[in-house]
Amino acid sequence: MKPLVVVGDSILDVDIEGVADRLCPEAPVPVVDVERQWLRPGGAGLAAALAAQSVDAVSLITATADDRAGRTLARLLDRHVEVVPMMLRGETVRKTRVRAAGQSLLRLDTGGGTADAGSVSAAVTSTLRSAGAILVADYGRGVAAHPRIRRLLTELARTVPVVWDPHPRGPAPTPGALLVSPNLKEARHFAPGYQQPDELAKVLRDEWVADSVAVTTGSGGAVLANGKRLTVVPVPAEVRVASHIHSDTCGAGDRFASAAAAALLDGSTVADAVSHAVEVAARFVAAGGAATMSTCDRRPATRKSRVEQGGSAFELAARIKAQGGRLVATGGCFDLLHPGHVSLLRQARAMGDALVVCLNSDASVRNLKGPQRPIVAARDRARLLTELASVDAVVVFDESTPSAVLDRLRPDVWVKGGDYTGAELPEAEVVHGYGGEIALVPTVPGYSTTQLVAAARSAD
Repeated sequence: MKPLVVVGDSILDVDIEGVADRLCPEAPVPVVDVERQWLRPGGAGLAAALAAQSVDAVSLITATADDRAGRTLARLLDRHVEVVPMMLRGETVRKTRVRAAGQSLLRLDTGGGTADAGSVSAAVTSTLRSAGAILVADYGRGVAAHPRIRRLLTELARTVPVVWDPHPRGPAPTPGALLVSPNLKEARHFAPGYQQPDELAKVLRDEWVADSVAVTTGSGGAVLANGKRLTVVPVPAEVRVASHIHSDTCGAGDRFASAAAAALLDGSTVADAVSHAVEVAARFVAAGGAATMSTCDRRPATRKSRVEQGGSAFELAARIKAQGGRLVATGGCFDLLHPGHVSLLRQARAMGDALVVCLNSDASVRNLKGPQRPIVAARDRARLLTELASVDAVVVFDESTPSAVLDRLRPDVWVKGGDYTGAELPEAEVVHGYGGEIALVPTVPGYSTTQLVAAARSAD
């Protein structure tokens, strides 16, 4: 299959997390005691990294600079995509959010680099011409406005699906885009005088000479003007029920656009691609948004709790709640730790200030999985988990479900993989009973301990 090519402006996003439980003596402003720093690609870089979760080959055409933030951004991007660089004039843009108790206190922006408007390399041209689908993730920093890029996009739109995620400071999409995906605020900016999503979608489709325009409306889903048809695409009910938490919507637009582009690359119709993208974006927000793509750059100053039978996990929970923080918990057997587990834990940790893992004991695993399991004893499974940056404490339970330990721990958010629904969880009644919330996060396809064990046995 041909690659998905993402075109746009990349940013270094930084989240500084800490505890704010006192005011500065010089002024009535909170003092944040920094605990962790998280790094991730932003802008088109985030869109490309998200696309790479479901597309085998993703290339990113973006403007880069050889400065400290640029080198950090390049290192983060190299984990996900092939970067085809353009020249950036000025410093790499860095956006830093300072957060405490799951809330953003302020954002600091540095760097004002923009894409050089001169000639582009042969690699940029050949990469665009090789695309099976193109996503333009415009962040108003010059890549989407580059004259040569625009001529190529106009030409290629005749044969290649182009998805354009516009920005208020950027140029209009080039004619012929298969799908343009502004959010409601952006759409009102582009079409002043119109307020309703259906009006905006129709007006902008005609103004931009696009095949389709989808105006995204957050929890309302999207309104799609596709040819002469107008369709409301809602968020699926089960996703709304499972994601009723105070979620960070950062990156939702990138997730929508990248999911739509991936679906079009796979041969979907525009209507099906938008329906798929609405669900994927909603699950992404429920799972913690862009924060789930972050890498921890700084460890807490204090040593994490190490527990095998649970005492200090409850002490940690009491301390987090006393500080006004947000406690997150997840659970499972975690037998033969694999990338699916790591993804779940990272996403769960991003939802709050501490993560406790409720771990099935050896007896509990045997009852659930049979006499041949677990492969790894609970003591060692707990030790492996506590070595992960995303895990703050582990508590082991003997029952078949974690209901009893959750009734004592009472986390603000209980996280499980997206292969469940809220109604299927036996512990849902306990969590909702004390006022907790349930979040279902996307799973990594192809990974399960049962599959790994079966594969290993068949290879013997």
